[in-house]
Formats: sequence, C-alpha cells, structure tokens
Amino acid sequence: MPTTADIVARATQLFDDLNFSAAREWKAAKSGRKVVGFMPIYVPREIIHAADMLPLGIVGGGDQLEVIHGDAYYQSYICRIPRSTIELGVSGRLDFVEGMLFPSICDVIRNLSGMWKLMFPGVYSRYFDVPQNYRDDIGGNYYINELAELREDLGKLRGKPITDDELRNSIKLYNENRRLVRELYAFRAEKPWQAPAAEVYLLLRAGFVLPVEQHTEMLRDYLAAARAEERPKRDNCRVVLTGVFCEQPPLNLIKSLELAGCYVVDDDLLLVTRWLTAEVPVDGDPMKNLALAFLHHSESTAAKYEPDQKEKGQHLVRAVKRTGAEGVIFACPSFCDPALLDRPILQHVLKDAGIPYIAFKYAENSGQMQPIREQAGTFADSIKLWSGT
Repeated sequence: MPTTADIVARATQLFDDLNFSAAREWKAAKSGRKVVGFMPIYVPREIIHAADMLPLGIVGGGDQLEVIHGDAYYQSYICRIPRSTIELGVSGRLDFVEGMLFPSICDVIRNLSGMWKLMFPGVYSRYFDVPQNYRDDIGGNYYINELAELREDLGKLRGKPITDDELRNSIKLYNENRRLVRELYAFRAEKPWQAPAAEVYLLLRAGFVLPVEQHTEMLRDYLAAARAEERPKRDNCRVVLTGVFCEQPPLNLIKSLELAGCYVVDDDLLLVTRWLTAEVPVDGDPMKNLALAFLHHSESTAAKYEPDQKEKGQHLVRAVKRTGAEGVIFACPSFCDPALLDRPILQHVLKDAGIPYIAFKYAENSGQMQPIREQAGTFADSIKLWSGT
C-alpha cells in the first residue's frame, strides 16, 4: 500500500506541472478523446465525463507562472486569476483543450469567457450560468435547460448524443468521489495533524487533472495510509479558512497557517470537489436530479445567490460547530468583489455568535508569507488566551 508521502509526492508532481502532462497523456492514450477545461467554482463535471471527455480544472497559473502577455488584456485593479489564465492560453499550455467552461462567479470571469471566444475561436467556450431563483418550477426549469444545452453541445463536440445511462454512470462515479472528499474532510477535522491542510489541498488539486476513477482511488489510498500512520500532534488552534473559493492561495500560504499554529479544519478551497453536499439520485431523470441537487443541496459561497438572507453566514457558524473550530480566517484574493463585499456581513454574523476571526488579502503569486504567518500566529496565541488553554 502506498504511504501518504508517496501519494502526496504524486499529487505535488501534478500540481507543479503547468503543461498538464497527465491530461495530455490521457488524451493521447486513445484516439478521439477530448478535454474540456473549466474554471472554478462549480460546473457539472458529470456531463463532461458522460461525453467521454476529461474535465480539466483550470485555476490560473499560481505562483509558478510569470505573467507576460496576460497583463495586456486586463486592468491592474482586478484579481490575478484571469490574467494568468490568459497566459496559460497564449503560451500554448492549453493548446490541447477542445472546450472551456466559465461558471457564474463574477463579472471578471464572465468577461473572460467572451475574451476566450475571441482569442481561441476554434475552442468551444461557454459561460455556464446558474439560477438566481430556487423554486423548482422557475429556477429548476431554467437550470435544467442550461444543463440540456451543455449536454447537447458536448454531444455535438463528441459526435454523438450523451445518453441518460451515460449520465447516470457518471453521476454514480462522482457521488463516490464526493463522498470520499467529505470523508477526507471529516477525518481532517477529527485529526488535523494526520491530514495536514496542504496535503488535503494537493489531493483535491490532483482531481482537477486526473480522471475521476483515478482520483477516487488516490483518495481511498490516502485515507487508508493516513489512518495507519502516526504523525506528531502540535499545540495548534483549530480554524476555518474562508474566502478562497476562486483564485487559489499559494501553497506556501496554506502551509504557513499551520506552521503559525493554526490547524485548518474546514475551508472553501476548490469547491467543485464537494459543491453538492448530498448524493445525486441515480434513478430517474439525470438532468432533473442534477438541477435539484444544485438548488437544494449545494455549498454556500459569496458567488452563489442566497434566497434566504437570514441564512447568510450561518454556514460558517455551522462549520465552526461541526469541526470544533475556535476561529475563522478570512483570506480573500485582492480585488475579489464577491468575497470582499460579503466579508463584512459574514464577520457580523461571527461577532454575534462570539466566534473570533481575522482577515487578510492575497494574490495567487504572493511571495512574502512572513506578515501572514505573523498575523496567523498572533491570532492563534490570542485564541489560546481567550479559551484559557
């Protein structure tokens, strides 16, 4: 059985590879295979998989990519992820991708979808919108039609329609993958020293470039290995990390939080991996099942409309209680309108609940971690003083 070190080494290799060699190899292994990229936060990967295509998660270039051309396409007062994604495109790193999906996150990503159509006219590009009304007969019907259009488009791209049975099989596979991700998160919340946040993050990132079947096997292996190994326990406080749903923080930022004395026991990183919080029914109409799962069983985030304003921020309170967290860290990308506009509301909810918090901003290429580490360390020390431990 592989060790956690073996599995993390493989995940790190995939994380560092901005040429997406694993996805290229998957495509080259069989004639006719196609790859469809998607931006965070959520797209129905089941439909891409059902079309015999590989869903490829694109989350910018991180801190490894020098943005040379991308800065010419966007203003300096917006987040960095669209610029580094453009850089991936114009530098040829995504020249093997037949399609790109841009989900409803913010105006910047909406604009990026239009720019992609202009820059890469031979690539299927779609802005994937989601409902703002959560009634089954209004938002549900709208979303079913959105899903149906995507299904039809990908069927045309493949050369034959996607069948209901293909969709049901894909739903079953992704149900199992999400179940294991939730199991991994529950295990980390119970014993965060056995599953460090950076390792969990790398595991989820691996799922952005691997077929779901391979990623599910990787999750199983890691959980088995992590439970079998004994790792040293630190005197860290337990925190929930939020605001990191789109532009991803540098890996060193995640590592720095734990080195500063904070065990990350819950987060909103890479939400597509666990966006749906309950299993999607396999029986019945797969399109309707996917639509209703989004309406009634999906994660809360600043980029998703919340029909019940009394519920705003309560997901953080529940996360703190569920994981035994002692505080919340708001880590928002610079110029991220959804996260930064929501933050005062969420902080007010936490204040009313008596939950301590801190906040800072980052960019995906942030290099200086010392200020963040010092702020997180002071926060951890303060929590220990407040709790009397």
